[in-house]
Amino acid sequence: MKILMIGGTVFLGRHIVDSALARGHEVTMFNRGQHNPEIFPEVEKLRGNRDGGLDVLKGRRWDAVIDTCGYVPRVVAASAQLLADAAEHYTFVSSGSVYAGDVINPTEETPVLTLADETVEQVTGETYGALKALCEKAAEAAMPGRVLNVRSGLIVGPHDPTDRFSYWPCRVARGGEVLAPGKPDARVQVIDGRDLADWIVRMAEARKAGVYNTTGPNYRLTLGEVLTAAKEASGSDAAFTWIPDEFLVEKQVGGWMEMPLWVPDGGADGLFSMVIDKAVADGLTFRPIAETVADTIAWDKTRPADREWRAGLKADKEAAILAAWHQAQQQ
Repeated sequence: MKILMIGGTVFLGRHIVDSALARGHEVTMFNRGQHNPEIFPEVEKLRGNRDGGLDVLKGRRWDAVIDTCGYVPRVVAASAQLLADAAEHYTFVSSGSVYAGDVINPTEETPVLTLADETVEQVTGETYGALKALCEKAAEAAMPGRVLNVRSGLIVGPHDPTDRFSYWPCRVARGGEVLAPGKPDARVQVIDGRDLADWIVRMAEARKAGVYNTTGPNYRLTLGEVLTAAKEASGSDAAFTWIPDEFLVEKQVGGWMEMPLWVPDGGADGLFSMVIDKAVADGLTFRPIAETVADTIAWDKTRPADREWRAGLKADKEAAILAAWHQAQQQ
């Protein structure tokens, strides 16, 4: 199968290219060449900006297109329209953020977010989900019945540039007293980027179309289990101190980015409750969380030790909150 990969150099995209090559497919990558241009030397690379710079794709044909980096409907529409007669199938990687955060157990039929002004193109925390929903709509309009819209949850594992999950395995690996937010039985949903990549490639092979929620695992995973897996994988002496939401809010701890996998006052209930039965029925599988955690720790060791973390509680703030918590408990 000939695959056109829009993106392919960062995180999920590179996992998809890895999977496609491993399964014997011929891959062409289209991107600006600004990130990791040296990877996949055996793969054909076409350079261009997808916003107004698609000419390099004209006159070519592929069996499938996989788009991991579409955020603006107009731009996704341009790509899908250009490729409508050049490819049989189009995969668009969307997001579970298309659902309102307070919706519990969203399925593929759950209404998505909308914008009062659909010409808005600025991607912010407020517009991201609705823009992704409009991107799905744009791809489907260009290639009706031939689009796989992948509503991914939190993608994790090696090569994750966001640190939204990596913080935990690496913090636990450092050992000592670890500030753990909320309750150990709080539910989380994550999917290893390699598992999602393999599924996307298999779905493209089968020309599967439609909307799919894709996160994991296919059982109830808790934050406590993630942290325990990190301790076991690293062999550290980490000791977890679970601190209630109210205290963390009082100490101005920010959810999600400053404290990954945590949103106070039940804010993560919808975020971590996506219904994934449809994707599982179509072959989505999950490696053990222990493997994801161990591989994340190993990958992190290849990164510069002095790099700036993009998410996670700073060490001095963690120590200060832990000290304040213990003092409060003694009063």
